[in-house]
Amino acid sequence: MATHHTSITNRDGLAFDAELNGHSITLDAAAAAGGTDYGPTPKPLLLTSLAGCTGMDVASILAKMQMPYDGFTVEVDGDLSEEHPRVYTAIRLRYVFTGAELDEAKINKAVKLSQEKYCGVSAMLKQITELSYEVLLNP
Repeated sequence: MATHHTSITNRDGLAFDAELNGHSITLDAAAAAGGTDYGPTPKPLLLTSLAGCTGMDVASILAKMQMPYDGFTVEVDGDLSEEHPRVYTAIRLRYVFTGAELDEAKINKAVKLSQEKYCGVSAMLKQITELSYEVLLNP
């Protein structure tokens, strides 16, 4: 069984330096919440992890399908509850593709495979919140 490890060290106030597999990132709270805004807050990073996980899946699957595209973006919006603990009550993904030779069936298949089989972050989040997605071609 694989295990992932990370650690954070207090930098100053609410700011922490995180170490992830030899990479560093600083986490902090916004100034309005008592931080110094040295870096992103933790919850939105969860959305970034989701986008990265599914985006890498889709890019890999489309490469195997030899499906070219000019641009590919994953946009994620998460709705936070009003009460504490503030959690995501709904998460929406938009897979946005641009290109002259986009194959809608291949793109939809790649996204569906990511969402239903490969993306572990999606699988975890679906257990605790509503997760939906849409695919946009040359918007």
